[in-house]
Amino acid sequence: MPLLDVAEIRTFYHGIEALKGVSLSVEEGEIITLIGANGAGKSTVLRSISGLQPPRAGAIRFDGVDISRTSPQGIVGLGISHAPEGRQCFARMTVRENLELGAYLRRDRAEIAESVARVFELFPRLQERERQKAGTMSGGEQQMLAIGRALMARPRLLLLDEPSMGVAPILVKRIYDTIREISRTGTTILLVEQNAVYSLGVSHRAYVLETGTIALAGASSELRENPDVRKAYLGT
Repeated sequence: MPLLDVAEIRTFYHGIEALKGVSLSVEEGEIITLIGANGAGKSTVLRSISGLQPPRAGAIRFDGVDISRTSPQGIVGLGISHAPEGRQCFARMTVRENLELGAYLRRDRAEIAESVARVFELFPRLQERERQKAGTMSGGEQQMLAIGRALMARPRLLLLDEPSMGVAPILVKRIYDTIREISRTGTTILLVEQNAVYSLGVSHRAYVLETGTIALAGASSELRENPDVRKAYLGT
């Protein structure tokens, strides 16, 4: 049984059907990437899973339990964290305050402190900026903070939406090195990304989304060699 099973979901956005029967699965320990053009529905898949935009039809099961109608807070409590597109850090709050908000469902203060230390280990730049207001940091630093905040809930499944968007190339590599490290420590990852070079390089399997439907699926190594994928997403 997969950790996450998305079965034929149909999700609407402002009255328009954004997802038209999308199905995918994620096994525990995998990094799965979802690639596609702007407007294909990639972010809507993650928003459907995290309860921010529930599907009107179909089912989403996490560890065998249907979460299609579960609240976003309930979904976090079950072990799914979402680092959204655009980062959405709290600009007037410090790095540490943003991180502590990610642990708002937890009451284990000593272990929360350990989680903060772990985030600082993954992203030393955040420790350097611990008392700095999030809104004054660069896009790459804010992306690190968004990922770190999501990790503060100790998720079994981490949803990452466009982690390279608006980030300087040198920091993109750092972020993807950290995604590998997060995976090595046992967190399962579903990654939405336009930068297919990075996402296919880090993931085990991939799905290609086109206008709300899954057009291709397979091992990332195989899709990297697919001529249609290479032409559309790899620039070759």
